[in-house]
Amino acid sequence: MSGNESSSYRDRNSTADRALDILTMFDDTRLIVSGTAVAEHLGVARSTAYRYLQSLVAGRFLEEAPSGGFRLGLRVLEVARLARRSYGLSEVALPAMAALAEEAGETVLLTRRAGDLVVCVDRAESGTRAVRISYERGSTLPINAGASALVLLAWGPEDESRRLLESVELRRFTAATLTDVDALMERLGRIRRLGYSITRGELDPDVVGIAAPVRDDAGAVVAAVSVAALATRVYPEAEAEIAQQVLGTAKKITDRMAAVSG
Repeated sequence: MSGNESSSYRDRNSTADRALDILTMFDDTRLIVSGTAVAEHLGVARSTAYRYLQSLVAGRFLEEAPSGGFRLGLRVLEVARLARRSYGLSEVALPAMAALAEEAGETVLLTRRAGDLVVCVDRAESGTRAVRISYERGSTLPINAGASALVLLAWGPEDESRRLLESVELRRFTAATLTDVDALMERLGRIRRLGYSITRGELDPDVVGIAAPVRDDAGAVVAAVSVAALATRVYPEAEAEIAQQVLGTAKKITDRMAAVSG
């Protein structure tokens, strides 16, 4: 990333913390919160509190209650459903992810799609060459950049993927980021034919991502497993070898999921 894009992408902790503070105000005894209560809780002006609230409403994490105030929105239910499903997936996937991390000597990620975002469900680190890569558990990534995001889109219905890409702002993180919908759709077709995705510097300028799809017992793609590595450590000549390792790991997770479901 570079310039203002990098700054806006990385420096969002303050806003994110305020949003989380608002969401954690809800409990069994408080199903609706008022703008005044939010302002008092955060220690900010009401106008500032309403800006945070409207951002959460726009993201469908909150909605305006018929009787006034704000209640939890449908996006929270979607995330909760994903979280419930992800716990089982992590338990199934982690042994194979840990093995891949040691084999490849790089960070391995497990991701799923939640609406127009990609969620990092879990990660495994190499014990020999661990490197600090900022994709933490629970963090969200954009839908148009990164190997995992493209894998998760590639095996969905084409019309659904196109509608999704056309409905969101496609941000450019580096010069290599694709933001044209037609170009992205062509890219998804190539990924399907190849069976995996490789991105180099499309989300972070110094990171290579190699991802493959994980399927459920019905054959639907439900997650992606990927290697995220510093570009200086993965030369283009080595990408195909790592891709085969990632594909093998994706198959192991898929097979274990089928065994657990059976």
